[in-house]
Amino acid sequence: MKALILENDHAVESSDLAEVGAAHAAGKTFWLELDEKNDEATRFLEQTLKIHPLAVEDVWNDVGLPKVEDFDDYVQIIIHGIREDDRSSNEVPLELAELDILIGKNFLVTHAHDEKVCAITPVQVEIMRSAKLLKKGPAWVAHAVMDRMVDEYMPLIEKFDDQIDGIETQILEGSVRSDREVIPRIIRIKRSLQMLRRVTIYQREILLRLARAEFDEIPRELVPFYRDVYDHFARVTELVDSYRELVTSLLEAQFSMQSNRMNEIMKRLTIISTIMLPLSLIAGIYGMNFEHMPELKWLYGYPYALGLMLVVASGIIVYFVRKRWL
Repeated sequence: MKALILENDHAVESSDLAEVGAAHAAGKTFWLELDEKNDEATRFLEQTLKIHPLAVEDVWNDVGLPKVEDFDDYVQIIIHGIREDDRSSNEVPLELAELDILIGKNFLVTHAHDEKVCAITPVQVEIMRSAKLLKKGPAWVAHAVMDRMVDEYMPLIEKFDDQIDGIETQILEGSVRSDREVIPRIIRIKRSLQMLRRVTIYQREILLRLARAEFDEIPRELVPFYRDVYDHFARVTELVDSYRELVTSLLEAQFSMQSNRMNEIMKRLTIISTIMLPLSLIAGIYGMNFEHMPELKWLYGYPYALGLMLVVASGIIVYFVRKRWL
């Protein structure tokens, strides 16, 4: 647990809930970042800050989908950010981390369900350096956190773009080594984009409600800044939708290329079978052991049969070439 309390235009760090409760009773502005669930923190939320038990339950539990709830004295926001590991990994698989936010008149409570949510620490460092943001109010601090979380989506989107572009190049150039290699990659990217789209749709609606100033806890002068966050996230949502369509097209293109390769293989096998069929016929005729069969005891019968096979095969190949089947 870490709390930043505004004291005489300076931010004072504290990890004592009793001290935070005294600051709340004195009407001081503070930001409380919770870590693990414990009874003391639960009692502080319910008894000191008067947070509804259902809201407290959402704070500690992983809800799964973003949402916003308006209470009398505070607003509850649940959004999702990108885990720090995703920015350095070569593969996409997507990892999202939930962040719970409670914005009151003089307090901000946050709880990151994953310690690798990288939007919290930079804002805390900024406030410790200069308490100007905390002095403006809890909604301003919440905006700074959400703004950084939205910005963290862009590196992930760029990673999707690079991987999709690489797969598209491989498919078009025919450099795909195996369908077992590229198709699972496409499926993984498509699944990640689907999960990201499911989250971003709800999250975009939450940011839109904040940008419309539907909540009293959001000052009027802060609304344009929330609108800017919404615009950035709307761009993310549009890119996710376009990439989903592109990945579907890539999958169809790969299946089409696979079908074309199969058709080429079947074409070659058919041509080989067509050439071998008359040769088998000739060999079958001269392989019949009738006593009065023509050329049966002829001295040049064997080279004649081989020459006949060569002439027939050559004629078929020339015919295929002229028809541009070869």
